[in-house]
Amino acid sequence: MSQVVERDLSLRESHAMDASGLRLVPEGVARPNSAKEVMAVVRECISTVTQITAAGSQTSTTAASITDRGVLLSLRAMDRVIDLDTTSRTIRVEAGALVGDVKRLAAEQGLLFAPDPTSEDSSTVGGAIACNASGARTLRYGATRAHVRALTVVLANGQTAELRRTPLEKNTVGLHPVHDPIDWFVGSEGTLGIVVDAELALLPLPVRVTGLALPFDDEASALAFVVAARESALVPRCLEYFDALAIGLTRDAYGDRLAAPGATALVYAEDATEDPDLDAWLALAERHGAGVDDTRVFEGEGPLKEAREARHAVPSTMNERGARRREAGGRKVSTDWAVPYRRLADAITAARSLAEQAGIDQAVTYGHAGNGHPHQNFIANDAAELARIESVVATTLETVIAMGGTVAAEHGIGKIKRKWLPLQLSALQRGMMGAIKRELDPNGMFAPGNVM
Repeated sequence: MSQVVERDLSLRESHAMDASGLRLVPEGVARPNSAKEVMAVVRECISTVTQITAAGSQTSTTAASITDRGVLLSLRAMDRVIDLDTTSRTIRVEAGALVGDVKRLAAEQGLLFAPDPTSEDSSTVGGAIACNASGARTLRYGATRAHVRALTVVLANGQTAELRRTPLEKNTVGLHPVHDPIDWFVGSEGTLGIVVDAELALLPLPVRVTGLALPFDDEASALAFVVAARESALVPRCLEYFDALAIGLTRDAYGDRLAAPGATALVYAEDATEDPDLDAWLALAERHGAGVDDTRVFEGEGPLKEAREARHAVPSTMNERGARRREAGGRKVSTDWAVPYRRLADAITAARSLAEQAGIDQAVTYGHAGNGHPHQNFIANDAAELARIESVVATTLETVIAMGGTVAAEHGIGKIKRKWLPLQLSALQRGMMGAIKRELDPNGMFAPGNVM
């Protein structure tokens, strides 16, 4: 009888769903409290030839954190803070620590953990590393990868590897892909090893942050403003777009907190400079047709949190709507494609045209316009509608790739988007991925069905 893997049906069913809308019941669940216990689970699975899928809070939108093949390894109990060093500006935490908790601990010391996935209060550091999570402020700070300094990883042989980024500024030894093994695991979606703890880089906490919710009469004007803001002397740390449907969801949840009555398009920007030039922001917005008299301004921790809550109402509401359609074979279908930011208006127009031609409801469109990266959320009411929506998404992705874009900018590939990987990666690139997988996980033990 296993001492580390639990087989109780109710426990397995409680780990069978994430934010993807799929339901996969694992054959067993392990809930380790330490790296030593993770090693014990891996070694038991080696001996029984059992596959393992690591998970945190299971907020994945791509089914990367659920499985019906082998053991679901929940790292959520491993949430300890190992060290916070204000001199080196680093924090070391276990994989199950919540991103939001890390951010708050850092802020207490006048420091900032920059990655800010919308689900930061429910997503874990291990999950953020697994899919190289980003968020609204990626525009200025970059995704999670740039902030990972060291990792402890349990490998497929049951041993741990301690990895640390080199401080070297120059290095010509060997092929570039082997220079920094940390980058093998960031974004690998649990397919190459199990991250059990991480050392993360911190930045000085901004002295002042100002949020601006700028209303526009139409989508084209709002997206033209995004391009202009990126190419101006202003220093936005985020440029978020909301279409009319997305604004409606924020209004249903929080009234006019984010958008004034009558707004049909909205850009939310944040300026983290100590002395923001609000006149320049408003003048640029006005030149692109913004209703500057109806602009909302957010300053201070409380108001900025309120703006973030209103933004989060969009995906949370869509998740709830999708969940109600599961029994009928439907679910939420979410995209996270991206294009070069100057092409975003063209890409959204093309996506809307494809949806109209297919006779499906338009997606709720919102998100990281500053990076050319919107989210489009559809609700499939049943299996037949799901098939039509996925067909439209596939054609949209072909258009996106032709514009120099990507099929996944933020949430990873997981199981749901694996079928679209060949749209972007050549056979040679996929072959290289397979070679790395075979070297690190020769028996295919980790995260079956994810990515590859």
